[in-house]
Amino acid sequence: MVRAGTVIRTLICGLALTALAFAKTNQNKTIVTYPSGFAVSQPVTELPIEDSFFQTHEAPEPQPSPLRFRAQVGPWLQEDPVLQKEVRPMVSATQGIDFEGIISPGYVPSDSNLAVGPNHIVEVVNVQFAVYNKSGATLAGPTNIQNLFTTLGGNCSGTVGDPIVLYDRQADRWLISDIGAGSSYAECVAVSKTNDPTGAYYLYGYSFGANLNDYPKLSTWPTASNSAYLATYNIFGPGGFNGADLCGFDRTKMLAGNSSAAQLCQMSPSSEGSYLPSEIDGPTTPTDGTPGLFITWQNNNPGELYLRKLTLNFAAGTATLSSPTTISVANSSLACGNGGQCVPQLGTTQTLDTLGDRLMYRFAIRHFADHDRAVVNHAVANGGQVAVRWYELYDPAGGVTVNQQGTFAPDSTYRWMASLAEDKSGDIGLGYSTSSSSTYPGIRFTGRVPGDPLGSMETEASIVTGTGSQVGSHANRWGDYTAMQVDPSDDCTFWYVDQFQKVTGTGDWHTNIASFAFNGCTGGGGGPAVTLAPTSLKWGKIAVGVTSGAKTVTLTNSGTATLDISNIAASGDFALKALKKTKLVTPCVNGGTVAAGASCIIKVTFTPTQTGTRTGDVTFTDNASNSPQQVPLTGTGK
Repeated sequence: MVRAGTVIRTLICGLALTALAFAKTNQNKTIVTYPSGFAVSQPVTELPIEDSFFQTHEAPEPQPSPLRFRAQVGPWLQEDPVLQKEVRPMVSATQGIDFEGIISPGYVPSDSNLAVGPNHIVEVVNVQFAVYNKSGATLAGPTNIQNLFTTLGGNCSGTVGDPIVLYDRQADRWLISDIGAGSSYAECVAVSKTNDPTGAYYLYGYSFGANLNDYPKLSTWPTASNSAYLATYNIFGPGGFNGADLCGFDRTKMLAGNSSAAQLCQMSPSSEGSYLPSEIDGPTTPTDGTPGLFITWQNNNPGELYLRKLTLNFAAGTATLSSPTTISVANSSLACGNGGQCVPQLGTTQTLDTLGDRLMYRFAIRHFADHDRAVVNHAVANGGQVAVRWYELYDPAGGVTVNQQGTFAPDSTYRWMASLAEDKSGDIGLGYSTSSSSTYPGIRFTGRVPGDPLGSMETEASIVTGTGSQVGSHANRWGDYTAMQVDPSDDCTFWYVDQFQKVTGTGDWHTNIASFAFNGCTGGGGGPAVTLAPTSLKWGKIAVGVTSGAKTVTLTNSGTATLDISNIAASGDFALKALKKTKLVTPCVNGGTVAAGASCIIKVTFTPTQTGTRTGDVTFTDNASNSPQQVPLTGTGK
């Protein structure tokens, strides 16, 4: 079997692209695409575990955005105009859970990103995914993403990279996407059938024909009347870059498993690219009628962000794209002079790519009582090094303004490949890669609270200190993107994923998943948090009056303070089984406590009182911010 990485490298490097379809280059015309294939996957728990190390492959090279085709504005060795010069106190956040994620299956770069739900974390990388509980225990995988799409077939059975995973908070569902490549290109999208990310998924394939849908980014935009999963792509044909596709999938139909769910797109001019779609954080949905928002960095003099609005009407099959709103920001110079590679590493002359020609994932928007705020970042040059430039925007869907901006470079270390988000208290968390000629690539984070001076971050903290550099074939490829997410359980806890090297080598990166919370965030910052696994229990047919075997629920305190359990109760035809504490078993008990990072278990039995489907719940009442927590129970009496 030919590995996906080999296929895509041949296609791209050989420019094996045929004539460009007119619809994909005709701007101001809605491009309507229906699924070329639809299927339902096997449950993720039934997919093969594939964590072996393959021959090193290069994933699809992110093609240059229009910025790299332009002359650099001014010398890139100049100091950034909004460089933060004030040294701030150590970041006022408490670090929480920290565990190793997926290890490289032999591909570069990692494309590492994650999504967080009430009880699960799903990580995707090039070319695999895995499901964890919030203590870091693996519940499913790692498995190759193409295994998820096996039943769909076609181009999606050869998925090749640029994966994205989303947790759709309003629907309590999950989405995993990837580029498909075979005889042509496709975007492959999987939407979970239930709230269990280890279960089965609805599978959709959307053809792009001969055009490469490069560097796709997806987001959730759940408005009431035209609910969408937004998407962006850089479109490349035989003649090179054609512009960005700004799109929306029919979220309502995809959640229902409807095989006619359309994707509606509009093309940007070829002078614009690498847009990010708006993604809602927090419990409040966008006001009905709010168009999808898309943002990119233009690096004109003075600096500019372009924000476009896409109004979707799935019933009519139309998408209307606005002219760009120009957001003036401080001018900046392209990292490394051309947005490419120059990041040094310890012990080697090989340097790493910054992807400094584009904004970095994600474009996160949060609703507050009287306004909305959005955050986004990118890598810029600062006096010969690479630093993180970040922005906080007010009212992005209305009269958008820049509330604050800053460039974080507290010393000579290079910082890039960042992602940031904002919690419900207005605290901002920023994670990123670091490296220099005297340090191996590592992972750090910083952040700010509303009382900090505008444009400033507090002093950073380390998540992982790397112990190796990336060398050899394709050694410039690093990250491509990372992800900072806010936990929906408390809207305070940040989760960040990035890559690092344990040893100097080629294609043998590791990923790390870590959490932290700011101490002043209500419901987070040192509080307990409950993770339950599994999230539901099911029994088969049990004779009326007969007691089943017991099933186990594990409660984990994934927070940073002691959990106090006040009550545990089962309802319906279900009962808790008494347990004794042993060296191997720690039962959850009323009036008991669970230390941060520790776990306890309960066991539940089913005794049907009549025939047919019987339902109930196990309810935990405690001092966590999301108390009470419930595990649904289902069984059948016969």
